[in-house]
Formats: sequence, structure tokens, C-alpha cells
Amino acid sequence: MATITLQGNPIETSGELPAVGSAAPAFTLTKTNLSDVTLADFAGKTVILNIYPSVDTGTCATSTRKFNALASNLPDVAVLCVSADLPFAHSRFCGAEGLENVVSLSTFRHPDFGTTYGVIITTGALAGLLSRAVVIIKDGKVTYTEQVPEIAQEPNYDAALAAI
Repeated sequence: MATITLQGNPIETSGELPAVGSAAPAFTLTKTNLSDVTLADFAGKTVILNIYPSVDTGTCATSTRKFNALASNLPDVAVLCVSADLPFAHSRFCGAEGLENVVSLSTFRHPDFGTTYGVIITTGALAGLLSRAVVIIKDGKVTYTEQVPEIAQEPNYDAALAAI
């Protein structure tokens, strides 16, 4: 498990992010149109997993906007924004914000994603939601990970981009 903080208070996750260099764990998640999508559906692309607790929080919304802007300049890159929010919340947010360069995905039908990627928060007020993390997958291998140490902190966008 990883220890991170929520407003300076320690909380724990269900495990560790996949190791850099390892095969990316397969997953199935739900899109805003309620269809399912798998990691294999993005074969041939570099995948950025932007994982967070809820699109309805300020930091999560900011990371979605920033990755949307960054993705518009990255050919052959798919940015997948993953949370436990219902697909309707993802759809509402991205529609209202005009975000078209990210794929919003929910774990609501497939909670095993959080276990497989080690990102389920297991203690504290946000227990049951996903921690804030970034995982980059290229050619089926994990090439970069960041478990953001403080939930209210944004990920390191520059480091993530450098890893592409």
C-alpha cells in the first residue's frame, strides 16, 4: 500500500502503482455513453491514465482541463481520465467544459481497476474513491508512474510529458 495525504492527514491506498517496465495490467472501464472500453482498444497509442477521486473536485477538474489541452498537441496519445464518478458526471463535466481531447472513464461497473492499479483509497474521508495518480503506457508497458503524494496537489505534468 502507499501512504499519501489528504490536506496533510495520512491516508492509505490499496496497493502500489504498477512498476515501470512491467506489462500494463489489462482493464475494462465504462465510457460516458455507457459502453465498455479496454486497454486493448487503445493499441498503437501511448496511453496516459489520469486517475483521480472525482471530477467534481477542483484539482481533479483542473487536471482534466490541463490534460485535455496537452492532448490536443500530442498525436497518437490517448488521455484517459479515470474515476469512480458515474459516467453521467463525466459527461456533464466534459460537455459543460467543451473538453474533447480526453476520454472520461468510470470504474462503477469495473471496480477491479482500482485494485489492479493499487489506487483505491482505503482509509480516511475519501475511502472507496481512487487516489490521484498518473500512469503512462506505451507498447503495452508501463513507462512512467506518479502517485501524487497529496490529494489536493496536481500531478507533475512536465514529468509526465517528458515520459511520452
